[in-house]
Amino acid sequence: MATYISLIRWTEQGIANVKKSPDRLDAAKKAFKAGGAEIKEFFLVMGQYDMVVVSEAPDDETASKVALALGSAGSIRTETLRAFKEDEYRKIVAALP
Repeated sequence: MATYISLIRWTEQGIANVKKSPDRLDAAKKAFKAGGAEIKEFFLVMGQYDMVVVSEAPDDETASKVALALGSAGSIRTETLRAFKEDEYRKIVAALP
């Protein structure tokens, strides 16, 4: 499975209802599983972003569908990065001419 790192910010709607955010996280975990993906780690963070999620999905299309579905609910905005684990990185670099 491919790894993704999502940098997440609450919208005004999301922060106004911050006490409901643990329930939204539980719903997101279910949405990932229903879409064939999985949240591996979740972090509340300080700084430019509010949360960071590390997830796995079978492909970019699946990751995009889940991110769009969650974002369309209006409580978060996401920036998702495709991440390559160390073994994948080594394979990519080794294949360079």
